[in-house]
Amino acid sequence: MSSPSSPSSGPGLNRSLGLGSLVLYGIIIIQPTAPMPLFGVAYDKAGGHVITLILIGMVAMLFTALSYGRMANAYPNAGSAYAYVSREFHPAPGYLTGWSMMFDYMINPAICVIWCGKATFDVTAGLGTLHIAGAALDLSFIHQIPPQAWFVFYAALFTGLNLRGIEASARTNVLIGTGLGLVIVLFLVAAWRHLLRDQPLDAAALARPFYDPETFSWKSISHGAALAVLTYIGFDGISTLSEEVHNPRRNVLLATVLVCLIIGVLSSIEVYTAQLVWARTAGTFPNLENAFAHVAGLVGGKGLFVLVTVALLIATIGSGMGAHMSAGRLLYGMGRDNAIPRKFFGYVHPRTRVPSNNIILVGTLALIGAFALDYDQRGYDLGAQLLNFGAMFGFMGVNLSALTHYYIRARERRLRYLVPPILGFLICFYLWASLSGLSLIIGSCWLVLGAAYGAWRTRFFTKKLEFATTDSRTEAP
Repeated sequence: MSSPSSPSSGPGLNRSLGLGSLVLYGIIIIQPTAPMPLFGVAYDKAGGHVITLILIGMVAMLFTALSYGRMANAYPNAGSAYAYVSREFHPAPGYLTGWSMMFDYMINPAICVIWCGKATFDVTAGLGTLHIAGAALDLSFIHQIPPQAWFVFYAALFTGLNLRGIEASARTNVLIGTGLGLVIVLFLVAAWRHLLRDQPLDAAALARPFYDPETFSWKSISHGAALAVLTYIGFDGISTLSEEVHNPRRNVLLATVLVCLIIGVLSSIEVYTAQLVWARTAGTFPNLENAFAHVAGLVGGKGLFVLVTVALLIATIGSGMGAHMSAGRLLYGMGRDNAIPRKFFGYVHPRTRVPSNNIILVGTLALIGAFALDYDQRGYDLGAQLLNFGAMFGFMGVNLSALTHYYIRARERRLRYLVPPILGFLICFYLWASLSGLSLIIGSCWLVLGAAYGAWRTRFFTKKLEFATTDSRTEAP
């Protein structure tokens, strides 16, 4: 099934990330403002119980996060889900898993390009004449730039940032994380000042966001839970950096679980505060998609409304950049094993130590995908569903790998290695099977294409993949 020798030659990836950088990378790719864009839709779907959905989603994803962390301990390779399933089972399901995750990682930058392009177009609508030192500068022409031109700009931005090297990307993440953290703090301060300035909050009011007997129903909570899981999508990208992390056997597991917990706590605080604020208005949101910004405007005026909107734009840039990076590492892992042409996909730039061919390819595909999805008004929603198709399929493979490696094949079978991967698999299967018919058809066609290519390249999976060995103890100087 595998060869013990490493097939790769030339420069490898650079081990330069510590636990802190890895956690920050995970937070940025998921977004510390993750629940803000879906707040209005979740509020409407679940009768106001957004924090309940967020907490349910956190528990659900923690099971899969544990499986990812444990498999990164067993196989600290850059290929992530593809590497785990291929090594644990067989190259055939490994191909399908890698192919599905490739779908996830490539769709994510594409929908980020769409959202950023359209958000920039909307933000520039208010631009007028700027007066500097007595000179008038007309900026209204910027709004004449169509969203599709911004698509090109953001695809090029994601590509350029990721070509600079992993350490430079980590520094960018620090700046993005600091800025988003500041916006979240400003919102929370304004919101609680608003809440405490009016009538005091009693115990019933504080508990109502978790459970409101007038609007609570298990059916609405069940439907909303699938939406809430989107808050956490992206944590799996941490494992694709296993070969660029100090002590990956420890740090990837810790980072994956910590990121899910941190995002869960941050998201809970954000939506809980927003629910308390909006409950006092007894009104409906003017716009479900931008509902959180309307809450910010209610407590902080137009300035905070604009600030939150811009923060969401920055967060989406960070998320798209992180997903772009993960896609490049996944392709590198498959290319180094010669599962896809090694000469192109296994190449690492000798100076920046990044798989530059893959980064450029993903940027190109993200741009093409953005234009393709933008033809349909439901394109962004369809893109999100396709993202979930690839993610949930890959998550199921990782959970089965963890179950097999740590329980079925283990000498000592322990309950803590049995329950989490089974629950993780069942939850992901339910969410995967609940996707729209169109997304299931498109995703299945993608899997069939991957299976056909994998069968052709490996002579119906009889040819061994040349799995590269990775010394997790190797440290960058």
